[in-house]
Amino acid sequence: MTEDHSTPIRKREELVGYLRVAMQLEHATIPPYLTALYSINPEPGNQNGASYDIIRAVAVEEMLHLTLAANLLNAIGGAPNLNAPGFVPSYPAYLPDGERDFEVGLQRFSKKTIERFLQIERPRPVELKKKLVPLREICYVRHEHLNHGRERGRGMLPHFITAVKKEDNLKLHFWNIGQFYKAILNGFEDLAEDLGEKELFKGPLKSQVGPEHYYSGGGKIIKVTSLETARAAIDLISGQGEGLDGRIYDADSELSHYYRFDQIHKGRYYREKIDKAGIPTGHAFKVDWKQVFPIIPNAKVAHYAQEPEILKQALIFNWRYKDFLDKLNTALNGDPFLLKPAIVSMHALKQDMIRLMRNPLSSGKGNAAPTFEMDKVEAPDNQDSNHG
Repeated sequence: MTEDHSTPIRKREELVGYLRVAMQLEHATIPPYLTALYSINPEPGNQNGASYDIIRAVAVEEMLHLTLAANLLNAIGGAPNLNAPGFVPSYPAYLPDGERDFEVGLQRFSKKTIERFLQIERPRPVELKKKLVPLREICYVRHEHLNHGRERGRGMLPHFITAVKKEDNLKLHFWNIGQFYKAILNGFEDLAEDLGEKELFKGPLKSQVGPEHYYSGGGKIIKVTSLETARAAIDLISGQGEGLDGRIYDADSELSHYYRFDQIHKGRYYREKIDKAGIPTGHAFKVDWKQVFPIIPNAKVAHYAQEPEILKQALIFNWRYKDFLDKLNTALNGDPFLLKPAIVSMHALKQDMIRLMRNPLSSGKGNAAPTFEMDKVEAPDNQDSNHG
């Protein structure tokens, strides 16, 4: 490996660190997506069925991305830890968005919430390249341009000192999540060249989740055992999020997450093989922003101090979500046949979430909502996590 590194990933331990953050990032989107999804009032006549289907599909694909990130980590001898303190962020949290990190929280389905989802999944705008210093397609932003989020210690991706000249005053700051994965791919390529593929990909094969363990309608799971399969897994994650090679579709010719959300935002479908990015011209996409539960944003258990029944429901929900993560953690650490039951328990959370969201608070400020606080839990009376 040369001294002119294009990313700070120079050791296996550093790549492990990046992949742990990748897993945290992939998971961090799931509670916001689920909250918006189940805030859609399921009463008959609701016109948000298409929006519901899109958000649910994206949430399922984020589970696929989380599993792929675990395969990447296990492939190089790392070990996923979904029980680590801080793995589930305190919402609102900051995610990477160019020069400014942006806040993403637990919000009801609304136009503003969809705008946040567009920021999560966004591709890099071509017109902003002039603000960046590219090294192997990784963006280094001048320090004086940085603000918010990570500068205040609240971001999920830390800054990294670059290997360029010190006087350039640059720090590594990813324009979007796709570029973060590009840095990971560069790290795989550099370490494979330096250590050799056999030495780099020395993780136990039994820890790899394969198609026999996982099925999702969007994308196929990939066992990571080589540089080729690592590249394929990273391409799948990035392509499903923002589109493949600058297009609006992924490798399976499905609209990427960004453009699916763009349909909701613009109220118009994209026409396959005809429409350009940002300009859908298909049929009207029906949305009714009013047909939702008026949940309070970024709910905390503390909000329910005077609401004993709601408090109990919120604590039990947190216990069940933690139980889901425990099962998922076991599955991703060498017992992949437990993955399907873990995903079943995730889908079973729907009824708990809707049960909370139907409850108006006595303060009159809105309805209750899940808090996703993993340090504030209460086991259900029957200890049954396979509910619903």
